[in-house]
Amino acid sequence: MPTAATPIEFRPADECAYDAVALGEVMLRLDPGESRIRTARTFTAWEGGGEYNVVRGLRRVFGHRTAVVTALADNEVGHLVEGLVLAGGVDASKIVWRPYDGVGRSVRNGLNFTERGFGVRGALGVSDRGHTAAAALRPDDVDWDHLFGTLGVRVLHTGGIFAGLSETTPEVAEAAMKAARRHGTVVSYDLNYRPSLWKDVGGQERAQEVNRALARHVDIMIGNEEDFTASLGFDVPGVDASLSALETNGFRQMIEHATKEFSNFAVAATTLRTVRTATVNDWGAIAWSRDVGFVEATHRERLEILDRVGGGDSFASGLIHGLLTGSDLKRAVELGAAHGALAMTTPGDTSMANIAEVERFADGGNARVVR
Repeated sequence: MPTAATPIEFRPADECAYDAVALGEVMLRLDPGESRIRTARTFTAWEGGGEYNVVRGLRRVFGHRTAVVTALADNEVGHLVEGLVLAGGVDASKIVWRPYDGVGRSVRNGLNFTERGFGVRGALGVSDRGHTAAAALRPDDVDWDHLFGTLGVRVLHTGGIFAGLSETTPEVAEAAMKAARRHGTVVSYDLNYRPSLWKDVGGQERAQEVNRALARHVDIMIGNEEDFTASLGFDVPGVDASLSALETNGFRQMIEHATKEFSNFAVAATTLRTVRTATVNDWGAIAWSRDVGFVEATHRERLEILDRVGGGDSFASGLIHGLLTGSDLKRAVELGAAHGALAMTTPGDTSMANIAEVERFADGGNARVVR
């Protein structure tokens, strides 16, 4: 049973083929480096996706057994993405492959052009992900009872990005989440509100309708201050997107409101970020569980950032790693915040940190040279 020391109970590892499985779209990220999208002549290719990034970090950084459930068009770009997934150590056998028509009229693979930003120029993402294979997924495209029952999974991680891709993806997410909970799998969900995903399909009102319905099936709810407001409708007066809001207990009030309505939440966590410039942010996090209440991670003022994309996903993977390995909530949120901070020091959506670095930073380590 969950205790104050271990706020959530997971299926035993020896009963499961996977420690964590993600449900979400994996895109090809095209990175212009220090240039801009509009002026670039070369791009570095990475794989990335809000849900996938979490299990990639859990595998590559923390050594857990992970897989991704997604769909790709069966062409050379799709197999490039597959190769990048495999290089990250994530099991790609659950990818649903769709026949490609040669043009992409009916199915294609998602692209994400992302500028890192610098100084007063903020990071910029330009997604090209309409009519993708992942957006066309249907609930019966995956045998959920085989995945969660026969094979066994300790954590399912999905989120608001996948839910916002199309009219059918909320149905897919709900089918997966219901099956997961039926078989004792813990469900983790990152709200990850993206205005561009929702603006032509009902906007914030539709985002709240979808996310509030899915929230009924969630055990671990993750998001930032905008996510809880935009996706779930918990708007606390006086809360802004700065760490100073923590002093007014605004974020605590917001999570308290959410966890009162959604009594199924066992853990809720949020990152805290003040954007001073694109390359200097204040960074922190808080987490809550029903037995422990609130705990805070170390607040890091004026954190220097190379590439902010994926910082929240790396926070999620560090937090889940801590919970999976029996850490108390305080340690888990420290691991999440440390991993998120380290992930933002390297390019690409996914983390290049290792577990020793994360643990050292979580313990108060600094940037002195390691020899």
